[in-house]
Amino acid sequence: MLALLGYCMVAVFMALIMTKRMSALLALIIVPIIFALIGGFYTGIGDMMLEGIKQVAPTGVMLVFAILYFGIMIDAGLFEPIVNTILRIVKGDPLKIALGTVALASLVALDGDGTTTFIITVTAMLPLYKKLNMNLYMLATLALLSIGVMNMTPWGGPTARVISSLQLTTEEVFLPLIPVMAAGILFAFLAAWYFGIKERKRIGIRQMDDSAIRELQAAEEQIAAAVSRESLTDLQRPKLIWVNAGLTIGLLIALIAGLLPLPVLFMLGFAIAAMINYPNLVQQKERIAAHAGNVLAVVALVFASGIFTGIMNGTEMVDAMATALVQVIPDQLGTQLPLITAITSMPFTYFMANDPYYYGIIPIIGETAASYNIPMAEIARASVLGQPAHVLSPLYAAGYLLVGMIGIDYGQNQHFALKWAVASSLFMIIAAIAFGVISI
Repeated sequence: MLALLGYCMVAVFMALIMTKRMSALLALIIVPIIFALIGGFYTGIGDMMLEGIKQVAPTGVMLVFAILYFGIMIDAGLFEPIVNTILRIVKGDPLKIALGTVALASLVALDGDGTTTFIITVTAMLPLYKKLNMNLYMLATLALLSIGVMNMTPWGGPTARVISSLQLTTEEVFLPLIPVMAAGILFAFLAAWYFGIKERKRIGIRQMDDSAIRELQAAEEQIAAAVSRESLTDLQRPKLIWVNAGLTIGLLIALIAGLLPLPVLFMLGFAIAAMINYPNLVQQKERIAAHAGNVLAVVALVFASGIFTGIMNGTEMVDAMATALVQVIPDQLGTQLPLITAITSMPFTYFMANDPYYYGIIPIIGETAASYNIPMAEIARASVLGQPAHVLSPLYAAGYLLVGMIGIDYGQNQHFALKWAVASSLFMIIAAIAFGVISI
């Protein structure tokens, strides 16, 4: 009965979110409380929720300051020289333009935000694609392949969700994924190479002088003005480019080396970045307020998930659900749960939002895997390998911004890009097996 109650809770949670009858934030709080009361867990429910919130607190803190840090870096113009350099290097060669698209999108996507990535990438590259009459669906596909990989960073969303839902640490889930993500970016470059060679054969290489590049930069500014009302001119700090670049590189090295816990690293990074770039107290408040919406949207979900997972664990629903699931999985398949999770993450995250998948389905698979002595961290890593397919989902809001800015058909873009997204996920799954990130 407890397992049945748990499955019903997950089903109701997923139905409410997918039919948009309730936001994920509210459903994560209200649904588990109602089902806990239905199950007779009247006493101790507050302690269960508080324990769940405590478990996800470090992830929530990390996300707050990671979003603020990368927001300040974008405001300060850290990526502007990269954009201008790419424009000058690629000039009129379709191959260089395609490779430059992946390079730019991957760097900008370090903040884990698809909206920011698409705005900067399309603003910089669209004039080039149009001037050379290149296939605009290639631009969209390369941007999607890049964010599909970089979205796996802990501050990107999916990894944060699975860390909080399985109550793991960022270090044990994300750090082993770094070489797998590198493989994903390599695949994006290979796709760019293929696209570039194809377009080079079709349209050839065109010479572009400095005046043509200045025209492109002017077009870039017009596109940026069309999608953003706020001018970044007053916020940019061109004299601090190398300081900001050094700070960001140092932060990433410290992150990989594990010198300090991630929440502490990003707190320190944000404090230093804010002090250096915006020493005025009013400016600091304005920058924090400007990014507060992004912070609240992500972090509120993380803390709400603490209630969901806290009740599932406290009532032992998740244990009962896992036991019931084990009984219907053939023994020969049980040991392959990481691989099964990685493959099925593509359709699951495509047809449903990240919230019901990572908060509803993955905890059940994680508990089931534990009965086969498979570490939950492996299930967590496997579950994010389908992200290249997820960013093509109709539920992925930033995708609409991308096709709107480029001016292409949404359905045709799905048809063009989906096979590349699936191939990207499969490439990373193979890499994850080769690197021992997931076992088979």
